[in-house]
Amino acid sequence: MPRSGFTLTRPDALTSSVVCASPHSGRDYTWSFMRRSALSELTMRSSEDAFVDQLIEDAPRFGAPLLTATVPRAFVDLNRSVDELDPALIDGVRKSGYNPRVASGLGVIPRVVANSRAIYRGKLSHVEARKRLTDYWFPYHDQLASLLSEAHESFGTALLMDFHSMPHEALDTVVRASKDRPNVVLGDRFGASANSDVVDLVEAAFASAGFKVARNTPFAGAYVTQTYGRPSRQQHAIQIEIDRSIYMDEETLTPNANFNDVKQALTAVIADVCEMRRGTSQPVAAE
Repeated sequence: MPRSGFTLTRPDALTSSVVCASPHSGRDYTWSFMRRSALSELTMRSSEDAFVDQLIEDAPRFGAPLLTATVPRAFVDLNRSVDELDPALIDGVRKSGYNPRVASGLGVIPRVVANSRAIYRGKLSHVEARKRLTDYWFPYHDQLASLLSEAHESFGTALLMDFHSMPHEALDTVVRASKDRPNVVLGDRFGASANSDVVDLVEAAFASAGFKVARNTPFAGAYVTQTYGRPSRQQHAIQIEIDRSIYMDEETLTPNANFNDVKQALTAVIADVCEMRRGTSQPVAAE
C-alpha cells in the first residue's frame, strides 16, 4: 500500500479558519490489495469519491489547508470509527450490538463495495486489520485533528468542510418529482456538528455558485462530523455530498464535459467561505 495514506497541501499562509478534506477520494489500488479480490479495479472504485480531491485542489490558494486521502476507501474507510470492525470479515472480532454500517459490510475495513459486492474471497486476520488502522487510519485522523487545532488556536474558531460525492440515484427516494432536485447535500447532523449560522453561510456560498442545496437528507454526516463537530467550542464540521453525475460518468468513472465548470464553481464556493471565515488574529505562516 502507499507509504502515506494521505496528502496534505498547506497554503502559503494560514489566513482562514477553514480546513478542507476529502477522506474517500483515495485511488492507490496496489497489486497486493487487488490480488486478494475477485473484483475488477473499476468495480472496486464504485465506492470511491472519484476526483473529489481534484475538484477542491485549489483550496490552499485561499488560505485553507487541504487534506486528501490516497488510501482507497475499499481498503480502509476513514469516515468510520476505529471500533467499527466487521466480525463477518475479520477473524477474532466479536459481535457487540447492532451497527447498521457494519452489518451492511461498510465498517472501517469494508467487506463490500457499492451494490453489496464482496471485496474478498475469504476473511482477514485481526492482525492485518489492526495494521491497516495503525498505518493509515490513525495518521490521517492525527493530521486532521492537528489542522483543526491549529486553525482554532490561530483564529478562535475552525470549520471543517468534509467533501464527498454521492450517486445520482441516492436522492431518488427522498425527492418528490415536483421538487427541484438538489445536487449538493450539507450534513451537520441536524445541528449537532455545526451552528446554524455557519451552515447558512456555507449553503449561501453554494447557492450563489449555482448549486441546488439540501440539508441532512439522505446524508446527515458520519464519523468525521460526529467526532470533529464541536460547535459549543467553536469547532464546526459539515459533510458536503456532491452529485457525481454533474461532473463525471458514473458508469465509466471518467470526468464528463461539465467537470471543469463544476470545479470552477466549487473553487468559488471555497473562496467565498474562506473569505467569510477569514481570521481576525495574526495569521500563522505555513510550514
